[in-house]
Amino acid sequence: MKRIFITGASGCIGHYMAEALIKETDHELFFLVRNPDKLKFDYLSCPNVHILIGDLQNIEKFSDVLKTVNIAILAATSWGGVTESYEINVIKTLGLIDLLDPDICEQIFYFSTASILDKQNQPLPEAGEFGTNYIRTKYQCFIQLKELPIYQKVTTLFPTLVFGGEPNKPYSHLSGGIGDVIKWIDLIRWFKADGSFHYIHAKDIAQVVSYLVEHPLPETEEKLVVLGNKKTTVDEAVEVISAYLKRRIYVRIPLSITLTNFFIKVFRLRMEDWDRFSINYRHFTYKVTFTPANFGLKNYCTTIDDVMRLSGVFPEK
Repeated sequence: MKRIFITGASGCIGHYMAEALIKETDHELFFLVRNPDKLKFDYLSCPNVHILIGDLQNIEKFSDVLKTVNIAILAATSWGGVTESYEINVIKTLGLIDLLDPDICEQIFYFSTASILDKQNQPLPEAGEFGTNYIRTKYQCFIQLKELPIYQKVTTLFPTLVFGGEPNKPYSHLSGGIGDVIKWIDLIRWFKADGSFHYIHAKDIAQVVSYLVEHPLPETEEKLVVLGNKKTTVDEAVEVISAYLKRRIYVRIPLSITLTNFFIKVFRLRMEDWDRFSINYRHFTYKVTFTPANFGLKNYCTTIDDVMRLSGVFPEK
């Protein structure tokens, strides 16, 4: 039985991970949370679950526990301003890792984001230069993480676009925005766009983490795991969603960068540096991606149809 320390349990991915670890293992679990009322999973009836009330700002308070931890799963993150995001996503995250005992800690799972990687799964410099506070600090943390003596025990997880959420689990930002896609699909389906991406469901992320807890990757190589189904083009996604919603596509107008900039100007859309970079970069795809199927497990969500169905969207009869 291992002692596992988990941050970020109150989030979408965190809830799926907590459910998997509680149901599928007998490990002793320590969840660091600011507000236990946000936890929608049953922990009161589980004697092997311990709730530590606090956050990364006062992580030193839990140094005694951290020195006994065999596995750390670091999913907590800050989406706040410049100072707060750097403090949490870089300084305090690295500080937590520094509090682990390298002779006792066997594995560290650090959640980054695929946005900081290029098409060859290498760090993307523009993420550190133009990225949002979240993306930029994830890039900075990953670069510094590679310099730590304990880095050989770190498995860095790079989720692509994350869907997920249920009545008893928080919805991801993307799943929460599916309603807007449906609202605008009658306009969107008239345009073609040059772009592609990967996506994954939070439950499939939890499956991978739960598997790797029991089956560690070898320490002889850098452990980088980009989490995502096979790449999908924007046009393919629009076609599948339109068909799912029983909307026919007749003629499609190529959405060039010039036309995109025209719409941005007409609708007075606020564009940050990362937004402009993304419009030009367009293809957020990666050399190698992983789903549960790569580890001999069954995927929970593989297709765009699955995404729509699991998000509670059903076509009109």
